[in-house]
Amino acid sequence: MITARRILFAILLVAVAAFVVERSGQWQTGRGDLAPLALSPGGPAVGPSGRVWIDTDAACGAATRTDPDDCLAILWLVTRGVDIVGLSTSFGNATGDVVANRVETLMAQMELDGLTVPPVFRGYGEPGKAGSSPSPGVTALQGALEAGPLTILALGPLTNLAAALHARPDLHGNVTRIVAVMGHRPGHLFHPTEGKGTGTGFGHGPIFRDLNLSVDPDATRAVLGLSLPMTLIPYDAARATLITGSELDALALQGPPEAWVAQTARAWLTFWNEDVGLPGFYPFDWVAAAYLTNPGQFNCAIVDARMAREWTFWLMPHDSLIVEPLVGPGARAGPDVTYCPETSEALQGILTAPLRLRP
Repeated sequence: MITARRILFAILLVAVAAFVVERSGQWQTGRGDLAPLALSPGGPAVGPSGRVWIDTDAACGAATRTDPDDCLAILWLVTRGVDIVGLSTSFGNATGDVVANRVETLMAQMELDGLTVPPVFRGYGEPGKAGSSPSPGVTALQGALEAGPLTILALGPLTNLAAALHARPDLHGNVTRIVAVMGHRPGHLFHPTEGKGTGTGFGHGPIFRDLNLSVDPDATRAVLGLSLPMTLIPYDAARATLITGSELDALALQGPPEAWVAQTARAWLTFWNEDVGLPGFYPFDWVAAAYLTNPGQFNCAIVDARMAREWTFWLMPHDSLIVEPLVGPGARAGPDVTYCPETSEALQGILTAPLRLRP
């Protein structure tokens, strides 16, 4: 009887808590009452990307809830003729083995269709590798930096970057910019519909983690401590772009690699339709890739970026990369970082235009 009463009491507490948070503005919108950032439309301006290295945790349809964003991003940059000197694989969206396999499959699809693909190197498949023997991906990244200035597009955790840069401080001057998919305002909950959808969980759909940060926060902490030029393309930046079945249908008609990537996205689209409650998905990493080719489509601010421990709604505190307005030199907790949470309305059309013009 005592056990039954305890269970009943626990259920009642959960129900009351659910009712309270369901009525909470932050639970519905994912946002606290924060001072807005002073965003510069189309800026602050950055120079051309030049040579590019991609570090990716591409899963691309390996399971029903693995996103296709990395493959969309890589395909976008290859078909745009960006000078990609190399690509290293990581982990996060899937295990290191799965990521390596999906990247190899994508490269094979593009190569068979006549596209020039970058060399691929196996990076670390787990966190905490900054002081260990270098992986082929880390060694290759160091070699690319030795050859000259390099923009690094980090679509996954910063594990490979942290290892490469920790061991070779002499190469730091050749890092033109790190573009990373992570970061958020204090207390921000990542649920895509933010009170406007019909998904599970009180109508707001599932809540996402800041995945690239969360799977290896120590790597982010290490890279942030180097004070290198960095742009953060957060969750928010993709919220103005929605990839629906119509966009995937159009993509599939452009060629075999496009058709393969579109097919890998179908299960992810179904997840967003049914669980999130939106007609399409936000292409997080694809939007970040577009920053390299169309930086003027992003509204950004120079911010104070720092690692912190947050509770938000979780039962346990967790590491976060949070950004706040840059008040002044004396108030900085870390290096100056460019943070781009908004895009122009035109970016949707830029991304969904044909990737290639066929004869």
